[in-house]
Amino acid sequence: MTNKKRPRIVVMGGGTGMPVLLRGLKNLPIDLTALVTVADDGGSSGRLRSEMAIPAPGDIRNVIAALSDVEPMLLELFQHRFSVGNGLSGHSMGNLLLAAMTSITGDFFTGIKEISRVLNVKGEIYPISNQNMALNAKFTDGSIVTGESNIPLERKRIDRVFLSPEPVKPLPNAIHAIQKADLVVISPGSLYTSIMPNLIIPKIDVALKETKAKVVYVCNVMTQAGETTGYKASDHVKAITDHIGTGCLDAVVVHNEPIKQAVRDIYAEENAEPVVYDTLKLLEMGLEIIEGDIINYSNSTVRHDNNKIANLLYSILQQA
Repeated sequence: MTNKKRPRIVVMGGGTGMPVLLRGLKNLPIDLTALVTVADDGGSSGRLRSEMAIPAPGDIRNVIAALSDVEPMLLELFQHRFSVGNGLSGHSMGNLLLAAMTSITGDFFTGIKEISRVLNVKGEIYPISNQNMALNAKFTDGSIVTGESNIPLERKRIDRVFLSPEPVKPLPNAIHAIQKADLVVISPGSLYTSIMPNLIIPKIDVALKETKAKVVYVCNVMTQAGETTGYKASDHVKAITDHIGTGCLDAVVVHNEPIKQAVRDIYAEENAEPVVYDTLKLLEMGLEIIEGDIINYSNSTVRHDNNKIANLLYSILQQA
């Protein structure tokens, strides 16, 4: 790594976990690329998907907001969600802008590029695919449910998730970004409904296996009812390897401090608990374990700290 070449970090994910990582990383001297899920089908995203047959814009919108460098009022406008009014109720302004730009340019990815330019986004944002797709889950009892927002509601143990209609094609830029990366980060988030939809796209597994970059999974701090109830860290990793095979992950990042009891009590009401980091099992799986105190307690929810996790990930590059 020379002074002339900025290291390339690729972050894969969606949901609420991914923007947290990106807000910290965008201020570092790196070339940053976000590969974002488009399988969301709830709320405003779901309505726009069904009405306009476009990939889900919601997770893309949140990533644009995380990476943008504009006046706070403009960002607030972009993230504004209408609470009153007939057809606009529940819609986010950013989702509507992405849908409008897709209509103007004739292409979802081109629409993202134009919105990113207007909002002065730091880094590149790629949808993992340019297609409108649905996420399906097969549970251990054999039943199948369609729709990302419906899967956790079943409160059943998930066997596997898959996409439809087939064939789903990855965005070529996404594959290229993984191939050229110095570090690939799989963000924390809802394991089956925010993270897995990126990984199970065809050719993504091959790109992760063949890239020279270290591939790091930032493990969730808390379990999630309806998706990962009772999961230890190794169960999160096993779910990923069961879907895309071994040899894709090199390391796992874990928080190494106890979760405050007051926070545990809040999560217990939602049938969630701290993820147990079963170190020996992770080592047996051939993974490097990267530990740190990387949690922000400023809210009642547990979130990774923007700067702590960014600096930890950046330190991995400096060790290379």
